Amino acid sequence: MSSLPDFEALAIFAKVVELRSFAAVAAEFGLSKATVSKAVTRLETRLGARLFNRTSRRLALTDAGHRLAERAAQLLADGEAAEAEALAQSAAPRGLVRLAVPMTFGVKVIAPLLPEFFAAYPDVSIDLHLSDAMVDLIGDGFDAGVRIATLPDSSLVARRLCAMPRYTVASKTYLEAYGRPTHPMHLAQHRCLGYAYLSTPNTWHYSNDAGDQVAVRPGGPLRVNNGEALLPSVIAGLGIADLPEFIVGDAIAAGEVEVILDGWHQREGAVHLVTPPGGPRPARVEVLSEFLADRLGRLGRKRRSGR
Repeated sequence: MSSLPDFEALAIFAKVVELRSFAAVAAEFGLSKATVSKAVTRLETRLGARLFNRTSRRLALTDAGHRLAERAAQLLADGEAAEAEALAQSAAPRGLVRLAVPMTFGVKVIAPLLPEFFAAYPDVSIDLHLSDAMVDLIGDGFDAGVRIATLPDSSLVARRLCAMPRYTVASKTYLEAYGRPTHPMHLAQHRCLGYAYLSTPNTWHYSNDAGDQVAVRPGGPLRVNNGEALLPSVIAGLGIADLPEFIVGDAIAAGEVEVILDGWHQREGAVHLVTPPGGPRPARVEVLSEFLADRLGRLGRKRRSGR
């Protein structure tokens, strides 16, 4: 059966060659002299050749030791360089971040922030994946993802970036033609436009300040896998939709659609940055997390103040 090379023994052998002393290697790395000696003996047994001729006062390489010494030294140098590079990646913000973001939120909110981020962190690069589908961060090799929802239980590590309210809206044209629903249960008699990637895409959940909760299963002529694609049909009077503020906020402000169901609201959603579990995050991911928390927090405060 094949087995991995004994990298530890090869590294210790290379250091013994460099320092010409078992005791010096033991002292430098906080090992016992016996541990150093056993590593070299283990390597000799594995290779079937003596590497040193040892006496009480002298340590000399054998022919086999001479042949191995250069390659072992290179192996040690490569290992030290790889470890130093990995430590630098962890300590300093540099390298690639693979970031998954919902399509419209990425285009309208995240992308406009990136020039400022790159100005602050020129050694960091971002591979921005835009899709409303729920990506598998771990399986697809992403460093982080933005999720806009009430998050289900998950092993992922989540950081809340800002609130993201949702609004049930319709155009004046639709309301004049079909009437204005005043209770969520009325939606069952209306044309509702659906979004495929809601956590419960076939059910809209509402509550009011009195604590009443209602779940409705709306239906209608259009269902999409990108929320922004609903907006033209809502404005044109095709039906009612439930949309997050970053999609519908401007249309509400412009009077193109109206918020309906006064006193009722959908479950409060939020924008989260999610990352795979386990161990400290690389500096490049940490600075991106801090940057997004700060900038999206500012946008949330600006929205609440009305400025």
